[in-house]
Amino acid sequence: MSKSLSEMTLDELWRLFPIILTEHKKCWREWYEEEKIILTAALDDMDFKINQIGSTAIQYILAKPIIDILIEISSDISMENIKELLEKYGYTCMSENTNRKSFCKGYTEKGFAEKVFHLHLRYFGDNDELYFRDYMNDNPIIAEEYVKLKVFLSKKYKFNRDAYTNAKSEFVLKYTRKAKAEYGYRY
Repeated sequence: MSKSLSEMTLDELWRLFPIILTEHKKCWREWYEEEKIILTAALDDMDFKINQIGSTAIQYILAKPIIDILIEISSDISMENIKELLEKYGYTCMSENTNRKSFCKGYTEKGFAEKVFHLHLRYFGDNDELYFRDYMNDNPIIAEEYVKLKVFLSKKYKFNRDAYTNAKSEFVLKYTRKAKAEYGYRY
């Protein structure tokens, strides 16, 4: 009998869900749009914004086949209430603090489902990922540098998601700052 995800160690989870990069797929945008409809209906009359972020939202680059979604909400909305709502729609809370919660959907005891989502719940204005996404889409040469870094790191940290993410942070921060300087505060 196999273990449930909640019974697995972090090492077992990383082995079950390794860093895998694939060619960009048009269906990722469609999957995001489908999920956006579901989430928009769930959040109904609340004050929120929803956007696709992460590498699946950057045109033509290699990405982990996981759709990242950013939901920003008004500070007068309880994150705990949103957490309960998202859990009803199949999301599992992966991490949380006072101002941020992260969720996943599409992880199974046998590995990734066909459609996998990471949802980032934040308050309005906590949206640096939008700047990075837009900068990469507007600067394909720099996006290609990002791909090279991701490929190198995916080999080095195939079974360690935290190390993979942390090793990209300097690059991401550098270009997020450039994007904010160039774009102003568009979000």
